[in-house]
Amino acid sequence: MDTREPVQITVEGQTLLVTLDRPKANAIDVATSRALYAAFDRLRNDASLRVGILTAAGDRFFSAGITEFFDIGKPVIAAVNGLAYGGGFELVLAADLVVAAEHAEFALTEVTLGLVADAGGLLRLPARLPRPIAVECLLTGRRLTAAEAARWGLVNRVVPAAELMPAARELAGAICASAPLAVAAALEILRETEATSVGTGYSVLRSGALPAYRVMLDSQDAKEGARAFADRRRPQWEGR
Repeated sequence: MDTREPVQITVEGQTLLVTLDRPKANAIDVATSRALYAAFDRLRNDASLRVGILTAAGDRFFSAGITEFFDIGKPVIAAVNGLAYGGGFELVLAADLVVAAEHAEFALTEVTLGLVADAGGLLRLPARLPRPIAVECLLTGRRLTAAEAARWGLVNRVVPAAELMPAARELAGAICASAPLAVAAALEILRETEATSVGTGYSVLRSGALPAYRVMLDSQDAKEGARAFADRRRPQWEGR
């Protein structure tokens, strides 16, 4: 009997590395879904953590299965090392940034199994792709290569397999170099305005209804950023 944990957690500085490890296809069952929830709840609540990287063990399957997770106020990078099908693709779509190995593929295959992609795929894919392409993927289960996913803007970077985790860590490091309250505010503003017009977005910004944005505006970090720019030095972020 395989007694390994389905989700491995590692802290690397200010980054939480979350690794799916459930052979053969890293399929997501109830226990794995709960473990993922616990991992990202830790990312949400641990002030010392700035960014999460979600990846998978092995080099063939990123994930296949059904799950969903919601906004946690900190960026998550999906490092896709293989086939991201069904719920695996939905996990990728829930991430904020995506780095993919050259051999990675993406597909929402639910319709070929008599189901629909109701753990986020039907909601998120049409917002990321031109509607005809999204509808084709949703109604046929067709696969997107990493190169095609990058061409449509679904993927930030496509790299050789050996460079996948270094590329994801580099991206995480760049985020950690930014002001934490500003990163949280940017994510909040994106979440609350990305489906609105520019005019409505400005109204939301001025409404006072965005707590992370309000905190950022009055923060010591905002003052520190201005001082550091004037002094021509690197800012020292305190997250307050």
